Amino acid sequence: MAKQEKKSNQIGCSVESCEHHVGSENCCCLNSIDVGCCNCVPSHYENTCCRSFKVKKSDSYNGK
Repeated sequence: MAKQEKKSNQIGCSVESCEHHVGSENCCCLNSIDVGCCNCVPSHYENTCCRSFKVKKSDSYNGK
């Protein structure tokens, strides 16, 4: 999926290695995201993850 020009100020994001991350804006360019559990019984935000994450093509081979 190509990165959309429009950013979503409603979805904050600090994951710079994600294809959907909008530079220094710290937000996601997607209109919505899929959030899932990394633990069977999540009790903290650390036990959740963004299932919409996609590694940036430019970062996938240069170790960033």
